[in-house]
Amino acid sequence: MAYICDICEKKSSRGRQHTHHTGVAGGQWKKRAPVTARNFRPNLHYVTMAFDGVVRRVRACAKCIKRAKFELAKSTLSAS
Repeated sequence: MAYICDICEKKSSRGRQHTHHTGVAGGQWKKRAPVTARNFRPNLHYVTMAFDGVVRRVRACAKCIKRAKFELAKSTLSAS
């Protein structure tokens, strides 16, 4: 199973990680920040929620979980 959010389809992306050195002796090349490639992965969690009218267990990112909680609270406030 791919590491993808079931709601917004957010997935892993490739990027660069910088390591910054503070002033060390040895000239400009010692201070140069080495760059290494890494994967940035979404913050996914398994959550039971109503998705397309059916209650089921989905893998959702933290942003979608937060948005779902906000929309649920908003709908209950407007209903009462």
